[in-house]
Amino acid sequence: MRAVWIVPWLPLIGLLATMSVFAVRVRGGPRDADVARRPASVLLGFWLRDWMVWALSPLEHWLVRRRVSPDALNWAGAALGLLAGAGFILRQLPPAAWLIALAGIADILDGRIARARGMASAYGGFLDSTLDRFSETFTFVGVAWYLAGSAWTAAATALAIGGSLLVSYTRARGEALGVTCTGGLAQRAERLVLLALATLLDATVSGSFGWRPGAVLGAAVAVIAVGSLATAVYRTVVIARVLARRADPAAPGVTALPQERGTGAAARR
Repeated sequence: MRAVWIVPWLPLIGLLATMSVFAVRVRGGPRDADVARRPASVLLGFWLRDWMVWALSPLEHWLVRRRVSPDALNWAGAALGLLAGAGFILRQLPPAAWLIALAGIADILDGRIARARGMASAYGGFLDSTLDRFSETFTFVGVAWYLAGSAWTAAATALAIGGSLLVSYTRARGEALGVTCTGGLAQRAERLVLLALATLLDATVSGSFGWRPGAVLGAAVAVIAVGSLATAVYRTVVIARVLARRADPAAPGVTALPQERGTGAAARR
């Protein structure tokens, strides 16, 4: 029975074991260019993101050699999000957790492969961002189904879906107006990591403490909801201040955003 219990954890244990190898081999080395150009966050700092990119580099190089299209990874990410949602509906949390993780990996690799193959474009940036929203929505619909027995977790899931979409919308709307703002507590990577870990931990932690199934997942969804809404509000305020400054440079209390640099769809694939 214990052997069956530990099976879903084996990939995570193997992945975490690579951290020590990364720390020794890459210590003091240059930071990955993609990691360096994006702001750090509370949950995912530069070191963790460098490690993730390093751990995925063999797969990335293999996909580049096989000339795999970035579009294939975009569509795969959307399909994995749909399957993760189905996993929640079927109450299969460990498979759902790993499907979320695989969707995140596809999201990391699509843009890197596009840049490595010289295929970065506005079309790719649009497809990537749009299919990410489909993937996340599919997953959260499954989460809502799983947590439907509780009014507060259902409300938290609805807010998490809305907040996640608002985070993307504020960035896209700002870039359409010539302002880029990518900061915040709960960007897509943070949301995926938190949701995947909570999904994987739920049965073990909830069972150990005698909590009802879904308690850990529900708490994580509530954190995602608050973080996403806070991120959307932050981006709204920052972008609005930059636009107000453009409209009236002499307006008191309005300062420029250091990240202001025009649209970035093509740059992020």
